[in-house]
Amino acid sequence: MSKLTNYFRETSEEMRYKVTWPSLEELQKSAGLVLIGSLLFAAVVGLMDVIFNKGLDAFYNSFR
Repeated sequence: MSKLTNYFRETSEEMRYKVTWPSLEELQKSAGLVLIGSLLFAAVVGLMDVIFNKGLDAFYNSFR
């Protein structure tokens, strides 16, 4: 049990004193980039879905 207690104590100290946290401005810029990247990725995947759906519909309808 002392190993577990020691682990949490050392983790707590490391998070307080050794980790360099970003400033609010850096955090906002990073969050903005992640948001823009996620939206672009979603748009590309959505466009691919529409294209493949139309292509498969055309393919399947050609056999009717």
